[in-house]
Amino acid sequence: MSLRNFVGILLLSLSVFSFSCSIKQVSLRINVVTPLSTPKDAKIFITGNHALAGDWDPGKVEMQRLGDSLWTFSATFPINFVFEFKITRGSWNNQAIYKQGEVPPNVHFTLKSDTVLVMRPVCWSDTGFKSEGGITGTVKYHRALSGEGLKYSRDLVVWLPPSYDKDTAVRYPVLYMHDGENIVDPSTSFGGYDWHIDEVADSLIRAKRIKEIIVVGIYNSPDRREEYDYTDKGRSYMKFIVEKVKPMIDSAYRTLPGRENTSVMGSSLGGLISFLMVWNYSGVFSHAGCVSPAFRENVISSVGDYSGPDKGIRIYIDNGGMGPEKQLLPGCEKMVSALKSKGFELNKNLEWFYDSTADHSERSWARRVWRPLVFMYGRQSE
Repeated sequence: MSLRNFVGILLLSLSVFSFSCSIKQVSLRINVVTPLSTPKDAKIFITGNHALAGDWDPGKVEMQRLGDSLWTFSATFPINFVFEFKITRGSWNNQAIYKQGEVPPNVHFTLKSDTVLVMRPVCWSDTGFKSEGGITGTVKYHRALSGEGLKYSRDLVVWLPPSYDKDTAVRYPVLYMHDGENIVDPSTSFGGYDWHIDEVADSLIRAKRIKEIIVVGIYNSPDRREEYDYTDKGRSYMKFIVEKVKPMIDSAYRTLPGRENTSVMGSSLGGLISFLMVWNYSGVFSHAGCVSPAFRENVISSVGDYSGPDKGIRIYIDNGGMGPEKQLLPGCEKMVSALKSKGFELNKNLEWFYDSTADHSERSWARRVWRPLVFMYGRQSE
């Protein structure tokens, strides 16, 4: 090696070292003082928007135990990094609660200097938590429905519109929703906060903003991840709804069974399977509400490659800008672009809404669920 080349490599190495040193790091320590309701054998985890915090895996990064009720987490981050996190006991079903009746949003702040935080949960979402709210209107339950190709049976909850028992000659459109335990009842909902579909739909109906509708919530199962994707179980789940759930609902309630009056909606993977259902069963469903959908590249590509006839469907897509929503945003934008390339038009048969302040939670979905309801059932479309 020549002296000139050696000097060049040395200078390059020094410049890289100088650049790396110029990126100032700040330290963060988070101490958690656990409540009395914490199980004695519990492990405490932090989950957040960085690999050091598990990249939103709620059971990946265990905090260090310092005493019977004190746990700690320490790490260094680049200065001005906007850190978001939650505290759990290893699952989203047992996250920390800081105010009764309220599932908290992500804790987030900008790391401008060395920081120490002390978190004092009052309870966990599965121990000592009192859910807020209740059910508005009339609901019916159908228990333990099984389907071919599905390992687990599941319940249905059916919400009936205000006039259902008043005029027995009237028939109603039907909205099928995934994660049905989360839509109307805070006592069964994830984290104790539901979508408020009952309150929102009731208010919109009484204000004559939307048609009266029946809402059918299909509970999820331990196989949710596979059932809400384009897998063998996902295809079995879609077939279960089309061939078993819908015929049962149409026979038990006064529905308008045609495709033009049948819609499907869900969030996250529930948004993905809602899209797959309207796309693959356009003879059964005419609308899909895809709330914070976890679109897969293969699904987006299949839309881009589609060359068949117009499916005659309308699709609502939305997303937030906080926490895991940031990871889902590129897929949403690609899907909107793919649909536009196939002739879908915004404000006609395609709706796209982005809320930079919204996170990935039932609370955020409850705040904007009126949008897909108006898109699918707004009276102005009559």
